[in-house]
Amino acid sequence: MAMRRRDFLQFSAGLGVAFFAPTRALAGNQPAYRNLLILVELKGGNDGLNMVVPYADPAYYTLRPRIAIKRDEVLQLDATTGLHPSLVSLMPLWQDRQLAVLQGVGYPQPNLSHFRSIEIWDTASRSDQYLQQGWLTRMFARHPAPTSFSADGILIGSQELGPLSGGARAVALSSTDQFLGNARLAMPANVRGNAALEHLMKVETDIVKAADGMKPTQGKIVLQTVFPKGAFGDVVKTAAQVIGNAEQTGKPVAVLRLTLGNFDTHQNQNGTQAGLLTQLGEGLVALKSALIELNRWDSTVISTYSEFGRRPRENQSGGTDHGTASAHFVLGGRVNGGLLGAAPQLNRLDGNGNLGHAIDFRSVYASLMRQCWSIEDSDMASAGMLDLVRT
Repeated sequence: MAMRRRDFLQFSAGLGVAFFAPTRALAGNQPAYRNLLILVELKGGNDGLNMVVPYADPAYYTLRPRIAIKRDEVLQLDATTGLHPSLVSLMPLWQDRQLAVLQGVGYPQPNLSHFRSIEIWDTASRSDQYLQQGWLTRMFARHPAPTSFSADGILIGSQELGPLSGGARAVALSSTDQFLGNARLAMPANVRGNAALEHLMKVETDIVKAADGMKPTQGKIVLQTVFPKGAFGDVVKTAAQVIGNAEQTGKPVAVLRLTLGNFDTHQNQNGTQAGLLTQLGEGLVALKSALIELNRWDSTVISTYSEFGRRPRENQSGGTDHGTASAHFVLGGRVNGGLLGAAPQLNRLDGNGNLGHAIDFRSVYASLMRQCWSIEDSDMASAGMLDLVRT
């Protein structure tokens, strides 16, 4: 029996289902989206200076007498730069040159508001520009995913649509089992003549299509990978299930967005960030293991992002306040590992005591679009291109 429309609206809102029917471009030579992009949001503004540590710069220890990572604890990447010790699980990826460390990622005229800055990152706008659609939504409108795909993207760990906001076929979920159970309530019908009702029916149809793509056809996927305990471990496990089910059904998605937080470390930063970075490192290693099992490691690129970094000078509460440029990771089987960008110039802070940026975040997006999917975006590419992925 079909569920009542009111119940369906409540169900879809509570579940985090966010399907829309955007106007799709009709053009030849559309990308096949054979490569999977996984975005990992470090929610709250991760401190890049204590994640990717300029341990050879005396100014780092002057600015952070209490919270700086001790030199003998840093995981050395080269003679001047190292990783936070909680990221020890990522060192084999670094040694295999499957981890790129991007330093100084930001944008001109940075905004220090959580809400506005993440909006800038999600829409790939200028700091004085307000866009209604996420950068991936605009890309899918111009370059639609194949009709065989169950969705454009899946969001796990947060119901905020972020880069898929404003019209992408996207589903936010906490677990595949919960989604599949609730999706059975969506019973698409054939209704014409009422635009609002037709849109609702389109939403129901798309939910059923997404559920079909996540429903294993040969029994539930069983992986040998051991996933870490905790919230982000559960997020990574759900992501692996989504990818595995898509491999079974032949109805994949192009993008996954995973979320880990809260990195808003205004006080007692060291313990909080260490715990979060442990979750990040162990989660990414488990994700790699699962992708290898699913034969997708070489066709997947994982990229972190966050709304901003933290101020170089520690505050009086053993934490850091909202800052600007930060460090980010790109990893995968075909990633060109190494250090990119430029080391933070701690002796050349701006008038607010913040860092300038070395890499515009839109150049990261443009590089991922070109090197993962052969999609050119002239607006974002104008910020420059990075050699992130071997094609």
